[in-house]
Amino acid sequence: MIIQSLLDTDLYKLTMMQGVLHQFPWATVEYEFKCRTAGVDLSPIVETVRKEIDDMCGLRFTRGELDYLRTLRFLKEDFIQFLRLFHFQKDFVRLGVENGEFFLRIKGPWLHTILFEVPVLAIVNEIYFRDLHSAPDFTVAEKKLREKIELVKNTEAENLRFVFSDFGTRRRFSREWQDRIIAALKAEVPGNLSGTSNVLFAKNHGITPIGTMAHEWIMAAQALGPRLSDSQQFALEHWAQEYRGDLGIALSDTVGFDAFLQDFDMYFAKLFDGCRHDSGDPFEWGDRLIAHYERLRIDPRAKRAVFSDGLSFPKAVELARHFKGRIHTFFGIGTNLTNDVAGKPVQIVIKLTRCQGSPVAKISDSPGKQMCKDESFLNYLKTVFTEKIRKGGRP
Repeated sequence: MIIQSLLDTDLYKLTMMQGVLHQFPWATVEYEFKCRTAGVDLSPIVETVRKEIDDMCGLRFTRGELDYLRTLRFLKEDFIQFLRLFHFQKDFVRLGVENGEFFLRIKGPWLHTILFEVPVLAIVNEIYFRDLHSAPDFTVAEKKLREKIELVKNTEAENLRFVFSDFGTRRRFSREWQDRIIAALKAEVPGNLSGTSNVLFAKNHGITPIGTMAHEWIMAAQALGPRLSDSQQFALEHWAQEYRGDLGIALSDTVGFDAFLQDFDMYFAKLFDGCRHDSGDPFEWGDRLIAHYERLRIDPRAKRAVFSDGLSFPKAVELARHFKGRIHTFFGIGTNLTNDVAGKPVQIVIKLTRCQGSPVAKISDSPGKQMCKDESFLNYLKTVFTEKIRKGGRP
């Protein structure tokens, strides 16, 4: 089995799941798989993926895993008790070949489907590289990893604070390779490695699990909130109610950074520890975030800018240099860390498409990362937030 533990997922899926249990346990959702890399044919691996998902549905959280989750102060006992009963249900997943192309859709209660995304993507990615590619040369992969480690070590010589985390579960080459990478980073650069988004590896390696929210939390609010124009603030407010100061990094690009800054007023800017970048130019984003804090008379040096959009180590170091002394920087590095092995990585995602039967959308600040199946809703969403920006946030 590729997935051998229900902890083999990213922390933000569990933190969002707890929020769903407490605030939206009645919500229903739909997700859809998309491969953003042109020319990739996943149809030959459909049945292998199906078998792995079926096997994953037999897993349960173990006593030791639940005891570990209890050590995370922001997870509550009623949520831990719910996880005692939880298991994946394969009836919520449909996959096959449609018009010659691989398809995968997930539909059901949000509370019972939210954990599918990360392990399913890890399954698809590992099978794709295992079954459709020749065996990789791990000597080359190890050399690339050594170069990354040396680059990180060199930041100490220039007195550059460079802190990063592994964010690579969804598109890792394999579970074994991600495990080896984390072990090497912990041994070689423990002062720079802040943790991993993968809860299982955080537990096994004694490092910090890292994560807050994903786009789906804010996207779902488009259907759950009272008004579409207030959906982003609705999502941030409910996150703050759930975690009361913990997990205070706000995701900034679900409906575009302009709209985010309009909603990220003094209340939220003081309440949250910082923001996460996941699309658009990261240098421009960071400069604008700093300027936003300064306009609100908040010292940006007390805040955090988290970068997580397709980072390589050289680019992350360049960003750390650019913002040195201006704002605390933190880097979540994914595919370049866990899948710099064989050939070109494939860009695969599973995104929320509907909530409560209504369409939801991610606009994004990067071409190709936008996702919505309903063009009319997407246009309406853009119109609503464009008008809100024009009016300066006034109703």
